[in-house]
Amino acid sequence: MKLHWSSRSPYVRKVMICVHELGLENRIERISSVVSLSKPNSEVMRDNPLGRIPTLILDDGRVFHESVVICEYLDSLHTGTPLFPAVSANKGEARWTALRRHALGNGMLDALLLWRSEVMKPAARQTPEWLTTFDLKTRNGLKAIEADADNLARTPFDIGHVGIGAALAYLDFRFSDFGWRKDHPRTDAWMQQFSQRDSVKKTAFIDA
Repeated sequence: MKLHWSSRSPYVRKVMICVHELGLENRIERISSVVSLSKPNSEVMRDNPLGRIPTLILDDGRVFHESVVICEYLDSLHTGTPLFPAVSANKGEARWTALRRHALGNGMLDALLLWRSEVMKPAARQTPEWLTTFDLKTRNGLKAIEADADNLARTPFDIGHVGIGAALAYLDFRFSDFGWRKDHPRTDAWMQQFSQRDSVKKTAFIDA
């Protein structure tokens, strides 16, 4: 399998965390791929009509894009404890909780990437209302994670943890002066544990 990949993409990082958690790193060939809103990557677009990463190309030519789809496909190749809990267990409660948490983390990532894009513009071209909205969404996301942090810490590791952890890691990577930890001590404690996982250490963001 081949994966269009970047060390700066939080969506790619989610996939790579899953790859390491599932022991699939020797089955994935990484293709370094740079994409941006202003410069479509023609090589990526040959495999993914939307030109986005991550994009996974299977050995039989099938292509998967969107990080959560790729993660669930990779999970299907694994015979151990799944990262996507089964629907059959307890009416799928664990699955819906995992997907709900993942959606929260992914939504925060969407806001953070748009925020990053906006602050990289010259000041005269920035839209203050957008900056305020991205800040508000991030703070609301952090409040929701803090309210759930104790339960998150007690839950077996799954795709929900991957989504939340990737969002918090990207917040630290691109907005290092945001200073969220003091007001969110339970989330901070959980993030410290998350950061010690081998899969997280091996997929650290690199601005290269």
